[in-house]
Amino acid sequence: MNNQCDVIYFDAFSGASGDMILSSLIHLGVSFDYLIEELKKLPLDGYSIRHELKKVSGIEGIKLSIEYPKENKHRHLSHIQKIINDSTLDDVIKLRAIETFEYIAIAEAKVHGTSKEKIHFHEVGAMDSIIDIVGCSIALHSLGITNIMSSPLPLGRGFIKCDHGVMPLPAPATLEILKDYPSYGVDREGEFVTPTGAAVLKTWVRDVQSYPDISIHSIGYGVGSIEREIPNLLRVIMGKSLKLDTLKKNSF
Repeated sequence: MNNQCDVIYFDAFSGASGDMILSSLIHLGVSFDYLIEELKKLPLDGYSIRHELKKVSGIEGIKLSIEYPKENKHRHLSHIQKIINDSTLDDVIKLRAIETFEYIAIAEAKVHGTSKEKIHFHEVGAMDSIIDIVGCSIALHSLGITNIMSSPLPLGRGFIKCDHGVMPLPAPATLEILKDYPSYGVDREGEFVTPTGAAVLKTWVRDVQSYPDISIHSIGYGVGSIEREIPNLLRVIMGKSLKLDTLKKNSF
């Protein structure tokens, strides 16, 4: 990694999910082996993670796959907090990962009319979601860059089936998480931003804009799971921030 870089920008032209964020960061240059070693610090076992290069519309990116035994229990926020706090991960990583889960818990509690302590995490409490969220915290912390930005987020339409039944899109929890976070509607069916993706970005992103003034150093692509008319990719860019005046003085 270039120690001159001071900005990370998520270009979410096709939305974002937890696994797409983590995949994009690995493609950007975060060591997969380092990620695996750090994840071993969690008191979880029985899972495996595979990453592969995959092309979407001719653009190569990383696709992550997490395999784990089927679990018959749903976790509460306190259970996930304990898993994270009982690990030997860096305190900042723990703090950020728990903050992400709290965004989801607060949103789910609002939607279902209960408290965040009583919410049963269904899909988001599964082992793969825990790995995605903690993995994103590990990867972003390892880059050592606090100026993290994103584009506004696209939100699709339609319906999706989940443990609670049929939900309208954007999912109610996603909308709750994205309060005060710039977004826009797209006239396409499907879930473009998942609750996990929304919560990770809400935790880490400090500024949302169309595109920053930046000298580009590295680019990564995370591959999504669903085929769409547009490339289902999340692009992440790392570089050095520039002032507009500096750009005007240079000729390219």
